[in-house]
Formats: sequence, C-alpha cells, structure tokens
Amino acid sequence: MKIAVLGAGSWGTSLANLLAAKGHSVSLWVRENELLQDMQRTGVNSWFLPEFNLNPSLVMDDDLLKVLEGAQAVLVVVPCQFLRAVLRQGRSGFQEGQPVICASKGVEIEQLKTMSEVVHDELGDLGVRYCVLSGPSFAREVSAGLPTAVTLASSDQAVREELRPVLSTATFRVYTSPDTRGVELGGAVKNVMALAAGISDGLEFGPDARAALITRGLAEMSRLGVAMGAKERTFMGLSGLGDLVLTSTGDLSRNRQVGKQLGQGKSRVQIETEMRMVAEGVKTTKAVFQLGSRLGVDLPITDQVYQVLYNDKDPYLAVQELMERELKDE
Repeated sequence: MKIAVLGAGSWGTSLANLLAAKGHSVSLWVRENELLQDMQRTGVNSWFLPEFNLNPSLVMDDDLLKVLEGAQAVLVVVPCQFLRAVLRQGRSGFQEGQPVICASKGVEIEQLKTMSEVVHDELGDLGVRYCVLSGPSFAREVSAGLPTAVTLASSDQAVREELRPVLSTATFRVYTSPDTRGVELGGAVKNVMALAAGISDGLEFGPDARAALITRGLAEMSRLGVAMGAKERTFMGLSGLGDLVLTSTGDLSRNRQVGKQLGQGKSRVQIETEMRMVAEGVKTTKAVFQLGSRLGVDLPITDQVYQVLYNDKDPYLAVQELMERELKDE
C-alpha cells in the first residue's frame, strides 16, 4: 500500500520506518528543510531519533502535496496544535473516501476540539474515513523492534478491518475499537496525568503517591470521556490504562520528565525554552481544564496541574490540596 506519513518527529519517523520495513511504499513529509537535508545526507533523523537508521526505501520530501500524491492512506503524526493548519495546507492532496489515520494526541486549544473533530472540520466534505491510532508506545522501543501493542479506532468497521493487517507487524500488534472518542481522549488526557505523576516524582513522594495519581487519573479520564460520549470500558484498554501507565512511569516519557522538572522547581516557560521536542500534555492541560469547566466535569488532578503550569502554583501545595479534598467513596 502507498502510505503518506505527515510529520517527521520521533513518532512519525518510527511509524514511517516500521511501515517501510514491512514493504509498503512510504513517503514521509518533513516540514523543516534543514532536517530533510540532514536525513537525506546521513540516513538518520538526528533531531528526533538519532539511534536508528532510516529504511532505504523511505521517500522523504518537504513538499506536502508531493508526499500526499497517490497515497492510499494518510497517517498524520504532527503535534496536535498544528493539525488543523497542516490539513488546510494539504487539503487539495487528500482524496475522496481516503483513510486518514491520526496518531496525534491532544485537544486543540483554540476551539477545544478533539482530533477527529478537527479532521471533520477540515476534510469532512471529502468523506475521508477517520481513524485514530493510540496506545502505550515509545518511538524508540518501536524502532528497536520491541513488542508493542496499540489500538486503531474508527466508527467504520470496514476501514478498521482493512487497516489492521496493514499496520500490524510481528512486533507491532494492532487491536481495533469502534470507540473513536474514547481512544483519542485516552491518548490526550493521559499526558496530563503523566505530568502529575512526574510532579510527584520530582517532589520525591515515592511509588505510593504515583500509584494513587495513576489510579485516580484513570477515573478522571473516564469521567471526562463518558461526558463526551465515550465508552467507559475503553479507558480500561491499551489507549487508556495502558498508555497512562507507560507515560506516567517510563523514563522516555517527555510529559513525565516535564512534570519532574516542575516538581523540582522549574517553571513551564523555563522548561519549554530548553526542550526541542513537544510535550503535548502542557497545552493539552489547558484545553482539558477548559473542557472540564465547560462541561461541568470534576477534574481535580487536571485543575491542579493547570494551576502549576499556568499560574505558577507551588507543586507541593497542589498535591497537598488534592490530599485534603473532601473525603468520599471511591
């Protein structure tokens, strides 16, 4: 299958390599010309995934329409806050009824929309068949060929069954789900909870506190998801609990690392200035905080992470206030 992959960060590069190694005809859109030239010259993505060689069959270009040309499926792996702009830029290159697989995780800040809603806004009149790919998956581990399992969700059963074998390999197992909203929200909100777990680790509160944050974070994710039309059981799966555990405990998690630095006393502005790669949870926290307020959903962990990030609240005080909330049934 001819597949266009949009976005040459660590995850986009890893997925493009995975699919190229399987024998698909893969074109990768690299937005930065400087990075493109470096990748073509060295055969590695030195900015985002320097440890792994690029598959020789992988075609790379900074011309978005050229990458989209003739694609039978499009895999979108750009930072979620840029998704709308990229879809608009490439709109003329998308085809009627084309599968569009979104691996971007987050909620758009400007309009508080999920990725499926953004795709529907920009490409809905083309009848593209939307899917979301999410689950516990670090780009480096996938690139190293370590066993990984993820979820592909779409309301269209036919496209789920069509793409499941296309994306699966001996080391990358793809499950499917009809609950698009649940899978995309799990992938987005778990980043907020990973920030919280990182803050706890930065404060050296230990495994007890981290386990409590993960567990109550799962309840918070589920509560918001159900309020937005998702199925509660989805959050018990790979795209919910699985991804939450990974990003809240794994050292490769950018969101957990940002949280640790917050717990150690750094400010959001200072951390973002020092980072090359995007930690989606920072902006997603703001969007989820606003969503919770709009929908009247109780999101105590999100609220405290928001206060730490955007109002410079003392992280220790934020955790203390979570612990001193009104006592109630679990």
